[in-house]
Amino acid sequence: MRVARPVLFAIILAAGFFYFTAHRPATFHTADFLSRPDHVEITEAAGNESLDAEEQNNINIYRKNIGSVVNITSRVQVFDFFYGATSQEGQGSGFVIDKEGHILTNYHVVENAHEVWVTFEGREKRIHANIVGTDKVHDLAVIQIKIPDLRPMTLGDSSTLQVGQKVYAIGNPFGLSGTLTRGIVSSIRAGVREPDGMQIENAIQTDAAINPGNSGGPLLNAHGEVVGINTMIASNGAGQSAGIGFAIPINTAKAVLNDLVTIGRVRRPALGVRTIPIDAELASELGLAADYGLLIVQAVDGGAADRAGLRGGTERAYLGNMPIMIGGDLIVAIDGKHVESQQDLAEVMNHHRAGDTVKVTVYRGKKKLEVNVELGESRDQV
Repeated sequence: MRVARPVLFAIILAAGFFYFTAHRPATFHTADFLSRPDHVEITEAAGNESLDAEEQNNINIYRKNIGSVVNITSRVQVFDFFYGATSQEGQGSGFVIDKEGHILTNYHVVENAHEVWVTFEGREKRIHANIVGTDKVHDLAVIQIKIPDLRPMTLGDSSTLQVGQKVYAIGNPFGLSGTLTRGIVSSIRAGVREPDGMQIENAIQTDAAINPGNSGGPLLNAHGEVVGINTMIASNGAGQSAGIGFAIPINTAKAVLNDLVTIGRVRRPALGVRTIPIDAELASELGLAADYGLLIVQAVDGGAADRAGLRGGTERAYLGNMPIMIGGDLIVAIDGKHVESQQDLAEVMNHHRAGDTVKVTVYRGKKKLEVNVELGESRDQV
């Protein structure tokens, strides 16, 4: 009986709790502090608040340049096993560079495209564009439209950029047209490899938000001048910006623009030499006049260096197991800039085109010479 009493008491309590919570109608009481006034009193900001200098500059840069930035839609013909030939669309950005309607963008934005269309911010009409020239090596392309009253953007000088400078990106990330983002120059990278294996020399790294669709759009300095062409991001795996974007220096583009517009391709310059890099140990062993530079192993017959009188090697020797010719001129500078590696030489070539004349400083034995060389067109030469 003693055991049954607690059990019976627990059953009664549970039944009572169930009854009062499940069967009694819910009643709500309005809190005493609630009221229904005739109108709501709110605190509003004073009108016509002034902008600070930085905000005003952001606005000025956007207004000055937004009318020159375009959204680019490209159509590529692809073959599907089940459906046959189909079209796929891709998007990117670009910007007007002259009143003739030439627009600069990335090569990968229009690669293999059979149709290209551009749209200006605030306009619904799409305009057909023709591909004028492409440069896969530098990931650059020029397209052209035919409409009046275009406003070209001002091209700046990327060689003066410093880490910490403010930069602005205008483009169409994820197809959201007319977007402005701001950041700084995070670094200047000697070489950054793109997904297709091509390398951007002196790539501008920035933390300004760059996402898919920004490719080909302008990177601007605080004066609203174009200093780079946005081209790629370091992604977190989801294809979105991780705060690390890269742009092609505008000086790289300026060096090839004339060729892209006039002949549709880049006449890549060549010095017309085969070389080996020299360090202090090798210079001592060969008795050279300088402990750095590029030793000309061969001046290609009829090439730029050969025509200018530069000399290749005349005596056979071995560098490890590799036979080389020594006794040629030692290149130590081009246009006054030291040349210590083949990468240095390639960088010089990237800032020139075929037909340009450069001043090459060499040692011939112990004698220092300066030779003017008119660059030839590359035919798989250095």
